Amino acid sequence: MDKLLKVSSNPHIRSKATTGRIMSCVVIALLPAAGFGVYNFGLNALVLILVSVASAVLTELIYELILKKKITIGDMSAVVTGLLLGLNLPSTAPWWIALIGGVFAILVVKMLFGGLGQNFMNPALGARCFLLLSFTRIMTDFPIMGDGVSSATPLAALKAGSPVNILSMVVGTTSGTIGETSMIAIAIGACFLIIMGVIDLRVPGSYIVSFVLFLMIFSGHGWDPAYISAHLAGGGLMLGAFFMATDYTTRPITKIGQYVFGIFLGIMTGIFRLFGPSAEGVSYAIILGNLIVPLIEKITYPKAFGRGGERI
Repeated sequence: MDKLLKVSSNPHIRSKATTGRIMSCVVIALLPAAGFGVYNFGLNALVLILVSVASAVLTELIYELILKKKITIGDMSAVVTGLLLGLNLPSTAPWWIALIGGVFAILVVKMLFGGLGQNFMNPALGARCFLLLSFTRIMTDFPIMGDGVSSATPLAALKAGSPVNILSMVVGTTSGTIGETSMIAIAIGACFLIIMGVIDLRVPGSYIVSFVLFLMIFSGHGWDPAYISAHLAGGGLMLGAFFMATDYTTRPITKIGQYVFGIFLGIMTGIFRLFGPSAEGVSYAIILGNLIVPLIEKITYPKAFGRGGERI
């Protein structure tokens, strides 16, 4: 009897990865972008990041205490949401913008839909779009190098036909939101996540490649390395591709679906940037992609073999 196989319910194959470990890796990966953002824009950038993280964590804690639910702030997901939101804010925004955004991200986008794993869109991006619609002037006021002087973002200048400094965009000494300016800092964090096995290149790779192809076909510039590099280094493309489009909850679970998702994001970002009134478009592209994830999964979900399924 002692040699009988143990029978237990699924899952039979388990991973050592936990939500807390994954989210902690994401936090570590975002530190280079956050650190450079504070260096680039000054103390107010740090205040906005801290207020955003604190409001996200406290909102989740208070919600669960009031409703007597299991306390989940230890999984670090609220910290990631707050940090991503903070990095998507302009450094000139008042502290209460970060507070409102953190509450909206957790309460409305995450907890009211059932908590982690149940939200239908990325909470940080949902909050950013809410703030953009509600406080447009504040959310589009971008200074450069913490001098308090507003200037057009590189993408806005590019859209207007003005020259841009690509090296400054790659390094990060340019205008934009707190965490999106330095392509180098974002790339360092993305490499860390890939090495740790937290993300792979299916979504960000197909996103970036499809976006570049869209630019080559529809921008009128063809294969212009300077123009393409400016689009890749400018705005929130890299931050969105590696840190928000890869969100486990709001991306497809099928491998083919992840490629389809990335291609959709690349095309939508291209449409928004080239033909929309705004020079940016990453946030709206990812949110639209989140909304069609159920359809992508339905189309790409593999059929079972055997009766009622595919036959060999």
